[in-house]
Amino acid sequence: MAFVSFVGRLLFASVFLLSAWHEFNEFGVDGGPAAEYLRPKFDVFSYHLSTHTGAQVPKQVEIKHLVAATVALKGIGGLLFIFGSSIGAYLLLLHQAIATPILYDFYNYDPEKTEFNQLFFNFTQNLALFGALLFFVGMKTSIPKRQQLRKRAPKPKVT
Repeated sequence: MAFVSFVGRLLFASVFLLSAWHEFNEFGVDGGPAAEYLRPKFDVFSYHLSTHTGAQVPKQVEIKHLVAATVALKGIGGLLFIFGSSIGAYLLLLHQAIATPILYDFYNYDPEKTEFNQLFFNFTQNLALFGALLFFVGMKTSIPKRQQLRKRAPKPKVT
């Protein structure tokens, strides 16, 4: 059972690891295509955040630093997750919680357009990944440790 669990974690984390590897290879000096894709999405997110909550996002945010942070979260989180670490799951949860509403902003598009359907599909896929990570964390904390499962042999009474 332990081997099957390891393979499942490996296959699950491969989504994050391959994505991180792809973004790392294309990073370049300016953050690569990921930074080009993220810039307008981040601007819309910053505008909505400031208008709805009053919180201001710093103007000096470099998109290439955000891309580097996502690569690090996905890479380190994916590797730790493979070996069953809850910290890896939490890093991947953090990435999903931040990146999903920014990158897949279907709510900014008209439902009749094809971009809406593509973004909504990707958004729901990321929600499924988020749910699987929550399930992993929940199972990790609810399963008792092996030491707790072993029954202790009663000590013989010495008279």
